[in-house]
Amino acid sequence: MDANEIRKKFLEFQVKNGHKVIQPAPLVLEGDPTTLFTGSGMQPLLPYLLGKEHPDGTRLCDSQPSMRMQDIDDVGDPRHTTVFEMLGNWSLGDYFKEEQIRNFFKFLTEIVGLDPEKIYVTCFIGNEKYGIPKDEEAAEIWQKVFKEAGIDAKVAEIGTAADGDKRGIKPGERIFFYDDHENWWSRGGGCESTPIGDPCGPDSEVFYDFGEDKQDVEKYGKAHPASDGARFMEIGNSVFMQYRRLEDGSFEPLEKKNVDFGGGLERIAAASIGSFDVFKISLMKPIIDKLEQISGKSYDNNTDEMRVIADHIRGAYLLAAQGLVPSNKTQGYAMRRLLRRAILRALDLGISSNFLSEIVPIVAENYADLPDSILTHRGDALEVMLREENAFRKTLNRGLKELNKLVKNNKMLNGGDLFKLQDTYGFPMELSVEECYRQGIELTSDYVKEFEAALAEQRERSQTASKGMFKGGLEDHGEQTVKYHTSCHLLLAALQKLIDPTICQKGSNITSERVRFDFNCDHKLTDEEKSAVEAQVNEWIEADLPVVFDEYDKEYARNTLKAHGEFWDKYPDMLKVYTIGDFDNPVSREVCGGPHVEHTGVLGKFKIKKEESSSAGVRRIKAVLE
Repeated sequence: MDANEIRKKFLEFQVKNGHKVIQPAPLVLEGDPTTLFTGSGMQPLLPYLLGKEHPDGTRLCDSQPSMRMQDIDDVGDPRHTTVFEMLGNWSLGDYFKEEQIRNFFKFLTEIVGLDPEKIYVTCFIGNEKYGIPKDEEAAEIWQKVFKEAGIDAKVAEIGTAADGDKRGIKPGERIFFYDDHENWWSRGGGCESTPIGDPCGPDSEVFYDFGEDKQDVEKYGKAHPASDGARFMEIGNSVFMQYRRLEDGSFEPLEKKNVDFGGGLERIAAASIGSFDVFKISLMKPIIDKLEQISGKSYDNNTDEMRVIADHIRGAYLLAAQGLVPSNKTQGYAMRRLLRRAILRALDLGISSNFLSEIVPIVAENYADLPDSILTHRGDALEVMLREENAFRKTLNRGLKELNKLVKNNKMLNGGDLFKLQDTYGFPMELSVEECYRQGIELTSDYVKEFEAALAEQRERSQTASKGMFKGGLEDHGEQTVKYHTSCHLLLAALQKLIDPTICQKGSNITSERVRFDFNCDHKLTDEEKSAVEAQVNEWIEADLPVVFDEYDKEYARNTLKAHGEFWDKYPDMLKVYTIGDFDNPVSREVCGGPHVEHTGVLGKFKIKKEESSSAGVRRIKAVLE
């Protein structure tokens, strides 16, 4: 069954069960500066899951295109994509676990035609600290459902995913209990970080088994549903919102319980054809086939390149078809990044001339079934993408020509070389690094530091900056240290937003393993405040916000841009300002010399390890990125 047919059958199935089909939200949400794109099927429904009445009733369903730019660096493996589609159904105080579990199993086995023997499920193991019991109810329903399908489903208590890597699964086991890192839903993550006042609850995930031979035991450990290995792939998750967190940190049952279900269309389609490679489904394979035809190369020998191209062009098309154009700000920058990365990967296949005109019509045909209510600019999408392709080809050809000259004269490139390419030829540093990686060109270990030094030297020559300023507490400029530097900006912004807008940095020390951040505050942060700050930083990380910089006149930066800075009287007349998020309504805007990541999605999970006194009126936070 192809993906378009699965989408259609899912909506028809839900309508027969009393659901009303609602229109999907656009990928770019208006008036929401906290998130770059719609990143999940439930995101537009959140107000109704929090208690607001939906005009279409208590049973709803849709198919929601979504995008998560934080997965961009993982694209190239068999299942990661930046753009995906979520099949969703919701019960707002209507049916609960029994009907939800039975209906989804029926849809998978009777409508899509999946083999019940290949379906495995997970449930919440409970949390003694907060008095939340094991979700025996969901497990018992699953046992009944499997028994009716002729399967004796044994139950296994796993705990953490790491426990599962060591233990694996035993014969007959089909229902697995995991902790709140795997099977608990809240806007803040696990039980500990669930925001006060929020609804939350256990979830039950459904996995498809692609076979024991797909598990790399040496790399990922023994196979089990929550493993990172390739044997099991999650294809759907039912969230049972049945608790609310109270002011004292405890949890109480909700009178009005909700169901929030999301199933990955691409992943269900992959399961339906028995392939753990989502790039072989109907939404992807025609693109791959065309790339093979254009390049004269095979997918089997060029999987990474073709997967990246197919994913990125698909995502850029959906953005263009919704009216977005490439730019250097926020969502437009993300779109530009998708197209440029696709064009670079095409070079690996020997495609050195424009090719989008041959690929985009295929993507457009694949998404012909999506409603016009979100794809409002279908007719303009190709032209928008071709303009960007033409413009980037000029920059690319010029930059590559100069880069190859440098390579011919040097065995190794340094940050100064990369700076020259950017400053003189407009060839961005990140593209130079990617191209060096593609060609196997060696870079000096301190190329980031050398690049920044070249930027500082240029400012000094023009008497607009001073050498060595704005180091921001960095001890080195390695990749992980750069990530921690950006996390400092997010941490300060969260403290100002949630604790006190007058908070400012009083010192920092950043290494490749942690950040130490000092700030003015007249009290010890409560557990709730720490959890809220941590959750806010992680929300901004997951939103994959762009991080951009430019140089501005000091007075303009201070009075017009309202950039945060601590030493205005000591700053030079021209200074560097980093902006995180929407340029006109940023999450963070600080005077800083850098370096920083290009987008927050690469940071990982932010975790506060300790909050303590540093000196009178100054608190200290130590945090890590996991």
